[in-house]
Amino acid sequence: MNIDDINVNIQQQLAMIKRGADELLIESELIEKLRLSINSGQPLRIKAGFDPTAPDLHLGHTVLMNKLRQFQELGHHVLFLIGDFTGMIGDPTGKSTTRPPLTAEQVAENAKSYAVQVFKILKPEQTEVVFNSKWLNELGAAGMLKLAASHTVARMLERDDFTKRYKSNQPIAIHEFLYPLLQGYDSVALKADVELGGTDQKFNLLMGRELQKQAGMPQQCVLTMPLLEGLDGVNKMSKSLGNYIGIAEAPEAIFAKIMSISDELMWRYIELLSFESLETIAQWKAQVSAGENPRNIKVGFAQEIVTRFHSQADAEKALNEFQTRAKGGIPEDVPEISINIEGENIGIAQLLKLAGLVESSSEAYRAIEQGGVKLDSKKVSDRNLQLNKGITVVAQVGKRKFAKMTIQ
Repeated sequence: MNIDDINVNIQQQLAMIKRGADELLIESELIEKLRLSINSGQPLRIKAGFDPTAPDLHLGHTVLMNKLRQFQELGHHVLFLIGDFTGMIGDPTGKSTTRPPLTAEQVAENAKSYAVQVFKILKPEQTEVVFNSKWLNELGAAGMLKLAASHTVARMLERDDFTKRYKSNQPIAIHEFLYPLLQGYDSVALKADVELGGTDQKFNLLMGRELQKQAGMPQQCVLTMPLLEGLDGVNKMSKSLGNYIGIAEAPEAIFAKIMSISDELMWRYIELLSFESLETIAQWKAQVSAGENPRNIKVGFAQEIVTRFHSQADAEKALNEFQTRAKGGIPEDVPEISINIEGENIGIAQLLKLAGLVESSSEAYRAIEQGGVKLDSKKVSDRNLQLNKGITVVAQVGKRKFAKMTIQ
């Protein structure tokens, strides 16, 4: 490959690497790393760390994983780091209080779930799943003290979240200062060429560069990715906030949740999550500007995501079910349950609660008042409605909860 071909190759790789990214540090260094990789035939080592604090991944997590997949498409080697050691400390990033540490058993169980889910995106043959307990357990007390001596408390307080907690007299545990140091040491142990992380991880990612420099190694480049907003379009996608789309959720649930996002947020999701080319996405935007209903674009995107985590057949089924519900129809695979009552009748709120369609009677009353409850496709407006023993009805709460109930 001549110099011109190499330069073209580098620019093509840079374009893909920078797509959707927030910041690349330092681009000139990455260009040189790519040049060396092309000349030597050795792929770059691309690192991303995940603390196994929860067993289920959502689309927000996959923003990073999609970028890792793109690096693999370019021929590079991914180091998928599961922080089983640091997970027992808890990443303090963005936290206003000290996080409770996980037990070794919790970490092991969550890590197992991660390993299964990531290969729905990443290529197994180009992925090395690594656990940082391998080298951090061997670091020992002496190594930990040496690592702690490499930075000052003042340096750690440069982190925005630490500064806020310190100024507001909220406690900062000593072990929390160790977290960015240990994450940085992971980059030393793995000889990472590039590390990926969310924009909130910039301090920790730069720590890897600093510790590699102190170790006399080539410094990793840092690529930060935006944090994906949840279904509310405001807060970061989070399971605790209930604004998430889990990649292990049922196809119908994933499809319906994507269809529920605003037309404006749709473009944000497409740019960060779709594998379609930038040219195709630009064409979609032009079509919408010309008058096409953005719902049509959203349907195609929802099918792409469902296919990725399930199958094409599941995507088609999810679309058909969504269209059925949108027309006020009843899906084919409604769960059938029997509700045993003591008297001759039962109130609608209690019935919905027993069927598992709501968590409480107050939630049922709110749903009725908001017009979100139907029996056999007819809207329920009477919160005091009584249903008699011996009948079978199909109840619906909201757009996605159905149950065919026999009262007996």
